[in-house]
Amino acid sequence: VQLQACGGGLVQAGGSLRLSCAVSERANRAYDMGWFRQAPGKEREFVALFPWRGDRTYYADSVKGRFTVSRANDKDTVWLQMNSLEPADTAVYYCAAKTDVSSIYQISNYVYWGQGTQVTVSS
Repeated sequence: VQLQACGGGLVQAGGSLRLSCAVSERANRAYDMGWFRQAPGKEREFVALFPWRGDRTYYADSVKGRFTVSRANDKDTVWLQMNSLEPADTAVYYCAAKTDVSSIYQISNYVYWGQGTQVTVSS
């Protein structure tokens, strides 16, 4: 399984960006797809998740109401729409996939990771 994230960039506070994550070579397996981010000098943190089954989505408190995660019908592309961006959202954003029912918030439960895409929000 390979994950390819893109869509990052430089945006002013209050602006929007849309990140994409494409899944290749899925090998007919089911994956919950999550987004994480890591700011300089900080630990990687959970941002959002779209599960394989159902359509209930999950968000970190810091992004609720501003970010929206969605998934294509074929389940091989996941998007993260980020609105009302703040300088605190500046980070490298990663998409990741997990295959079991373990906690969605635990980084170690994700077995596949994309390469990361930089999001910079200027004030």
